[in-house]
Amino acid sequence: MKQSYQEIVEKNSPKENVIGNAVTAFITGGLMGVLGQFLIDMYVAWLDIPTKEATVCMLVTLIFLSCLFTSLGFFDKWVNFCKCGLIIPITGFAHATMSAALEFRKEGLVTGIGMNMLKLSGAVIIFGVVSSFVFSLIRMVVGLI
Repeated sequence: MKQSYQEIVEKNSPKENVIGNAVTAFITGGLMGVLGQFLIDMYVAWLDIPTKEATVCMLVTLIFLSCLFTSLGFFDKWVNFCKCGLIIPITGFAHATMSAALEFRKEGLVTGIGMNMLKLSGAVIIFGVVSSFVFSLIRMVVGLI
């Protein structure tokens, strides 16, 4: 009996633990939220700034840490364990951008990093802007009714 390559791969590939992955992503995503709130509270208390400005500082801190850990090679290992708990927040966006920059750095500053840095994350920006526009139009039309 002749089996296709895809059937052999599916039969011999390890099965993913979907429930376990979902629980892990939920917990690590929650811990990211706790870390973010801790940073906001810390910035409000230590720097004596309003919560709105502390939120911006928290986002900058998480983006910086994500880029730093991507550069050092830690972030990919953490994502393998944490799954979408680290990819869905802004840390995942920073990781995608930094990974592309690191991958193409040998091609030069402009043609390597500059042209390829936003390959993956650029699509996220475009779909975010377009969907925001569409939903704002829907909200405007519903508001007129």
